[in-house]
Parts: sequence; C-alpha cells; structure tokens
Amino acid sequence: MPEVMFAGPDGRLEGRYHHSSEPNAPLALVLHPHPLHGGTMNNRITYTMYRSFEKMGFSVMRYNSRGVGRSQGRYDGGIGEISDAAAALDWMQMVNPNSTELWISGYSFGAFVGMQLLMRRPEISGWISVAPPANDYDFGFLAPCPCGGLMIAGGKDEMAPEPGIHKLVDKLNTQKNVTVDYRIFDDADHIFAKQADRVGEALEDHVNTMRGRKALALAAD
Repeated sequence: MPEVMFAGPDGRLEGRYHHSSEPNAPLALVLHPHPLHGGTMNNRITYTMYRSFEKMGFSVMRYNSRGVGRSQGRYDGGIGEISDAAAALDWMQMVNPNSTELWISGYSFGAFVGMQLLMRRPEISGWISVAPPANDYDFGFLAPCPCGGLMIAGGKDEMAPEPGIHKLVDKLNTQKNVTVDYRIFDDADHIFAKQADRVGEALEDHVNTMRGRKALALAAD
C-alpha cells in the first residue's frame, strides 16, 4: 500500500493508496475518526474498511486530514475536513479517469464528513457509515439523501448512542428511493474493539449485494 502525498486546500495531505490490478476498477475513499481525539488513517476500523475494499478489487485510499500525521494545515471544525475529502476524491479520480463507480466510507467523525461529501458529489454510488455521531452533529442536510447505504451502530456506544442513529435511519428510510441497510452490533461500544472483523464483513456483504443488484438491473435492461 504505497504512500502518497497530494495537494489539499490547506497544504499537502498524506495518504495510503492501493491501485487495483483490475481495469477501470471501482473506487473507494475511507475517512478516519475525529483528529482531536486521536483519529488517524491508521485507526483499526478505518484500516479494516480499507482492506475490505482492497479485497473486493477496488482502488482505495485512506488519508490523514489536515494537521494529522504528515498532513499539513490544522483542524478546521469539519468544514476544512470536507474540503480535504473532496481533494482526496479529486486525486483518485485523476488517477482513475475511467472508473464509473465510487463509494465513500467513514467511521465516527469520518462518517459525518463522508455524508457531507456525498451531498456534494453526485457521482458517489454508495456509502458506509460506522457509528455516525447523530447526537453531536445535525444530519438534516441529508434531504434528500441521494442514495442508500450501510449504517452500523454499537448497542453499547455511549459516544454515538444507537437510539440517535436509529432515528436518523428511520428518517432516511422515509425518503423516496432510499433504503438504509441498518445493522446493530449489540455488544459493541464506540471503539468496536472486538468487532473490527464484523465491520469488514458487513461492509463486504453490503457492497457485494448492492453491486449484484445493479448488475442484474443492467442485464434486465
């Protein structure tokens, strides 16, 4: 997984990028937890999601947002971090100009940033949100949400309590043409210390299911 440095809006950003051997492979971008609480691209859940996309044949990137690791700049309250995510996406699309499928995946604060990016980039095909901080951030901007995705909550999560996430899922599921695949890991807290493999398996199951449905729909046409 080669290290890459690419231009961000507030300086150079550090990432790890796997380029698929498959021609015109799908793309995935993975976003890490809150930088002021130790969140980096090497976070275990972030890394697990990265490896899951890699196993499925994606070209995939995880990166450090501004002020984290070797990335330049400093924390910007989420606004600048959304611009960092867009810059990472721009870099991947420049390297893979013929890819026609794009997924966004985030954990905790990274889930919030990822969903913000989803609203700005209509080419995104699907999304994964693990422990989105629905009680701390207003997700009302998802109106309408452009597509369905996978949301995972921990039943023992005190930082992103499951009832708040459940409320968000219910709201999204009322929207036209949006279905959220909602999975609760009853024994998981916010760290998902013993559930990393389950997160990866859920991601792969969801992505493979959605890609299979899309292929069947295209074949039927």
